[in-house]
Amino acid sequence: MRILHTADWHFGRTLEGRSRLPEQEAFVDELVELVRDQNIDLVLLAGDVYDSVNPPAAAESLFYDALSRLSDQGQRPVYVIAGNHDHPDRLAAAAPLADRLGVTLVGLPEARVHETHIARTGESAVIYMLPYPSESRLKELLSDEAEETVLRAAYSERVRHIAEEQAKRFRPDTVNLLMSHLYVLGGKETESERPIQVGGAYTVDTQSLSVGAQYVALGHLHRPQNIKADSLMRYSGSPLAYSFSEAGQAKSVTVLDIRPGAEPQMEEIFLSSGRPLVHWKAKGGLSEVHQWLEEGKDPTAWIDLEVHLTETMSLEQIHKLRQTREGFIHIRPVYPEMEADLQSEAVSATKAPMDELFRRFYERQTGGAQPEPELVKLFLELLAEEEDDAAV
Repeated sequence: MRILHTADWHFGRTLEGRSRLPEQEAFVDELVELVRDQNIDLVLLAGDVYDSVNPPAAAESLFYDALSRLSDQGQRPVYVIAGNHDHPDRLAAAAPLADRLGVTLVGLPEARVHETHIARTGESAVIYMLPYPSESRLKELLSDEAEETVLRAAYSERVRHIAEEQAKRFRPDTVNLLMSHLYVLGGKETESERPIQVGGAYTVDTQSLSVGAQYVALGHLHRPQNIKADSLMRYSGSPLAYSFSEAGQAKSVTVLDIRPGAEPQMEEIFLSSGRPLVHWKAKGGLSEVHQWLEEGKDPTAWIDLEVHLTETMSLEQIHKLRQTREGFIHIRPVYPEMEADLQSEAVSATKAPMDELFRRFYERQTGGAQPEPELVKLFLELLAEEEDDAAV
């Protein structure tokens, strides 16, 4: 059977107040066409359908339209789980209606697997779906202790136990799948993924999900990537770039050919519907920016502009740029004295010890909080392990 894996749609999200709805609508059109052209039998959506627990009506309307079109009025099964951005009850509220179209919506972790039959191939798939499993959504306290290493071990062990129990229902004659929305150690983040929990207590190791599934479909990280594990484990990534930390990333969906008892064959299919996010660094000042505009550089992009100037940039000049190209998101003038300060900070940063760099990073991520000494120690130990591995 042919399976399409996607995740992290974040319908309702904006970019500094600019609507992304037209891009998200174009993505749905592209995805529906792709599903038909690729003869997809089954669609997996691994969480973060919306960007907030209270999405705008237009985002909900687009999601339901997408489900109807992807399922082809019940001809193609579609499975959806809640991510950390979704309200689990709200996502699952439409489950009785969605079920009539062959769409399964699961909001909270549950002790059951789903089985679906694919008429085209005569095969069946058994799917265990684990929506974002926070302590509150698991309805249990993971540990009485506050130490992060203990919490993370308890969380990882709990996820492993849940997955193992449901994986007992996998069979040799079925395609066996696991889908979840969480952070697996080893995955590479971008700034647009708001942390599931500061410090990493809500992370799991790969062994927690290596329970016999032929494919583990993951959501949460926006960069498409495989995770090193005993079986094929992958983040499909987001369909659009949602922050400038994702500038230059190619967005895609994952398509798999899987037979019972066989290794899956994977293909990454790149998307074209989203507007690119780009950085412009104009060392030549405003004249260079205007030259790029006249040349039609990056005509459809959202732009983060850094322009180097010797004279103060007026509001009129800023307005003129925005009128010339609506894609400007940030316009940051840099003056000679500022450039010297930036260079000085960069040199200082390269000379700072790793524990100090980690403290600065932690402060930025948490809005000024100081990391516990144990967390700094753990970071340095993990860094040392990485360096040892790289030296082998």
